[in-house]
Amino acid sequence: MKRAELTFAAIDFETANYRRDSACAVGVVRVERGRIVRRFSAHIRPPERWFAFTDVHGIRWADVADAPTFGELWPQLEPLLEGVAFLAAHNAPFDRSVLRASCERYGIAPPEIPFLCTVRVARAAWNLRPTTLRHVADHLRLPLVHHDPRSDAEACARIVLRAAA
Repeated sequence: MKRAELTFAAIDFETANYRRDSACAVGVVRVERGRIVRRFSAHIRPPERWFAFTDVHGIRWADVADAPTFGELWPQLEPLLEGVAFLAAHNAPFDRSVLRASCERYGIAPPEIPFLCTVRVARAAWNLRPTTLRHVADHLRLPLVHHDPRSDAEACARIVLRAAA
């Protein structure tokens, strides 16, 4: 598909712990006809207070205690995903599983949108290894505040756009 025809969203979740339904932050970047048209990020109050990954993303229970749950946030997220051809994510199986588990926890039908993995895109387009988001962003000279979900989602969107160029 040509870049000017691409309408997709890039998504990134941060999780509090090992449970897939423990999303504590999300970032979404929407691309329409090859241009970024919307950036969104929010903290999410996970179902429990247990945080195992604060050292990775810096988010603590105190940061999300007053945030909406995934179920409460869904009405803001859903319109960002409407009409997209796919969702891009770095290590897409992880973000797909977080989206599915979070939807299921709150009785929301998970969106039936295919995922595109930007790890695979980077390997196919530029033969990169390692393909961590940091490595790919550095290779493409993309700005990145790693583990900030909006920054990670925007980097994913830009990886797809560069590969399509």
